[in-house]
Amino acid sequence: MSEYIEETQPIKIKKNTGKKRFWITLLGVIVIIALGIFGGYNSGIKIRTDAETTMVSGKLDEQFQLGAVALAEGRYDHARQHFEYIVQNDASYPGAAEGMAQAILGMSFTATPKPTATPTLTPTPDMRGVEAIFANAQQLINAGDWPNALAALDQLRQEDPNFQTAKVDSMYYFALRYNGADKIAKEGDLEGGIYFLTLAERFGPLDSVGNNLRENARLYIIAASFWEINWEQAVNYFGQLATYAPNVWDNASNMTAGERYRIALMRYGDQLYNGGDNCGAYAQYSNAMAYGALDELATENSNKAYQICYPPTNTPEPTAIIIETPSETPTTP
Repeated sequence: MSEYIEETQPIKIKKNTGKKRFWITLLGVIVIIALGIFGGYNSGIKIRTDAETTMVSGKLDEQFQLGAVALAEGRYDHARQHFEYIVQNDASYPGAAEGMAQAILGMSFTATPKPTATPTLTPTPDMRGVEAIFANAQQLINAGDWPNALAALDQLRQEDPNFQTAKVDSMYYFALRYNGADKIAKEGDLEGGIYFLTLAERFGPLDSVGNNLRENARLYIIAASFWEINWEQAVNYFGQLATYAPNVWDNASNMTAGERYRIALMRYGDQLYNGGDNCGAYAQYSNAMAYGALDELATENSNKAYQICYPPTNTPEPTAIIIETPSETPTTP
């Protein structure tokens, strides 16, 4: 009987071992299949994401080429549209912001008419000759009446292009330079100011003040091109102006660069707050408060962002200090 048990028991062990190997093998196959499916799924997502990125990048490249061609051909409005599309999708795209700024400046040049004699600005033709016209132009320049001075100089050149050329060129430079400066500083006509200062440069190099006015006007126009499109870039460009030329303004919005900077900081702060960057949002709100009060939305978001970014810490309660008084030592009689 014992011999029978010894002979049949090993057969039973081998049978169980075979089943275990089968299930282990089956489990391994299932795991491999699952890993393959998961890997294929991730690979598919990556391929699709890469394809979308490549497609968008290719579209932006195409828009940039179209914008560059339109800019070179002087079709500034079309160029602006192409570059603006790029900036809206990728503000860091190389050359897009600069191209849009050039297009906007080009539009301002084509939109601003060359100063010509108009019924309100052109003085009545002086029949006494070019000497009288020349004297009249000098008087208008001395009075700071730049538009009428330029109209008189235009009339003088039409009557006699060779009359005291050097002096007339100098008068042109003076009138164009100060007319451009007044348009930027006093009228908020940035495009017109840039136009007249550029015309003045044909007669001689601009002085540092005139050149700074023109550069500030150009920077303001670039900054304004990002308004409500890309608040981060608006903060970047208006921040540069707010540092050293906060009073530059434009008559379209009637706002200074400093005021634009404050508003851009608030809106960029709102954007960061809505995106979950509470500390970054609070930093923008804090910078905005240096230029004026926050509006209602920014105030609410700023308070919430501060509470999240700088949560209050629990102050430990003071522990009671028990001072033991020494007991009197009994004296022995």
